Amino acid sequence: MAYLSPVLTLLIGAIKKTAGALARDFNELEHLQNGVHGDSSFALRSAERTERVLKEELSKIKGGYPVVVNNNDVIPASGNYFLLCPIDGFANFAHANNNFAISVALVEKNAVIDAVTYNPISDEMFFAEKGCGAFKEGFRNHERLRIAGCKHLEKSLIYCNSDIDLLQKVCQMSKNIIVSGSVSLDLAYLAAGKSDAVVSSGNTPAALAAGILLVKEAGGYIFGIGETDIRSEDLNKALFSGNIVATNEALRQKIADKMA
Repeated sequence: MAYLSPVLTLLIGAIKKTAGALARDFNELEHLQNGVHGDSSFALRSAERTERVLKEELSKIKGGYPVVVNNNDVIPASGNYFLLCPIDGFANFAHANNNFAISVALVEKNAVIDAVTYNPISDEMFFAEKGCGAFKEGFRNHERLRIAGCKHLEKSLIYCNSDIDLLQKVCQMSKNIIVSGSVSLDLAYLAAGKSDAVVSSGNTPAALAAGILLVKEAGGYIFGIGETDIRSEDLNKALFSGNIVATNEALRQKIADKMA
């Protein structure tokens, strides 16, 4: 059974409270005529409301902590703040594709200590606390997440984003590639053992932070794309570069060598 600290319990509650309206908006998008799917005006209003409401809810948890959403937001010198991605996988959401998530991380002293990633349509809730493990919410008991132990790169299943140069490199490693459009869910599924690696570029810290903690607490490894000396990890460097590799111990050097 997972131990949920008071702060993590409040984070999960805040996200569930906010997710109801987002799920209703998704239902509206599903019933639009096919010709207007992808028209982002309705979806954008939904994202803006989700962001606004979540900021209000987060202020009740840690009132003095700023909420950082995108790369234009200033990281506070105190090192204490929230990283919030209201809809990671916005294009999917706008097209009534259910592969998207709300992702929130609590940062204290420049380290991610609590993380929640939630898909309100599949009702998949992933959460982690630094030093306490990563879990998927269950009805009676929460499932402990453990990264898969694949040792053969050519047989691995890899999540990647749509950058063509990156895809070309990843396709040289394995033919089992998924481009999902939501890196926060990619990292959550990696932590849950449903894939073997995530290679993704051009992400905001808010989209990555929760997933990075999930992967670490599930026994995985994180490093930046292009790093060759990966004997030690600099999670903040990888987080703020936006360009990451996440995988298990057996594959990390193999992927690093291929990406160099």
